[in-house]
Amino acid sequence: MSRGNEPAVQLKADERIDDLERNGYRIIQKKNGFCFGMDAVLLSGFAKAYAGERILDLGTGTGIIPILMEAKTEGSLFVGLEIQEEIADMARRSVALNRAGEKIKIITGDIRGAGSLFSSASFDVITSNPPYMDQAHGLKNPDMAKAISRHEIFCTLEDVVQGAGRLVRPGGRFYLVHRPHRLVQIINVLSKYRLEPKRMKFVHPFADREANMVLIEAVRGGKPMLKLEKPLIVFKEPGVYTDEIRRVYGY
Repeated sequence: MSRGNEPAVQLKADERIDDLERNGYRIIQKKNGFCFGMDAVLLSGFAKAYAGERILDLGTGTGIIPILMEAKTEGSLFVGLEIQEEIADMARRSVALNRAGEKIKIITGDIRGAGSLFSSASFDVITSNPPYMDQAHGLKNPDMAKAISRHEIFCTLEDVVQGAGRLVRPGGRFYLVHRPHRLVQIINVLSKYRLEPKRMKFVHPFADREANMVLIEAVRGGKPMLKLEKPLIVFKEPGVYTDEIRRVYGY
């Protein structure tokens, strides 16, 4: 399926193509399956990648974070690691759709075995939008793909952080989006693997509501000093995004 000079990419019956509103890029998603959320988009805006840097996204899903970061930054290579082959295949087709195959690579593999797929300290930046719910919390979705995306079925928070600590270079950066209720655990696990939190931003649905997301930048081997950034407010009124959210989305 293609339009104009767009590459021919085969869509399955249950898939659609969505416009990412960034550099003309688009992404393939399931019509009724798990789709990327605002958390992934916000992480792609919070994370920094500079010219020539190599970026790895752990648990990349449909490839949304590598695709958006390739569009937004001057990084030289963006690698997405995804355990579900069906989802990884969908991500590869999105990369092809955007003619981004020279800079974005999607690899099927387990975060827990990432050390055998990549050399130690081989990335400048690592990102992750991991499952938020551990095995003790939340009802599991009967759709396995959705359940894997939301619950720690194939990897735990510690698995993700341990992988990041092994694969990011000394002085390199790890970017994570997660839920505030697990913040103490997150900081403890980051410290265990010598990833020092340096920047943190809470995300609130409305100015008068509690935060429901937290964005964190940690540096491997960094010195202790944390900057708490101005909170990010999603809506200024129901259904109306704030100007900051519109900038992140590229509106």
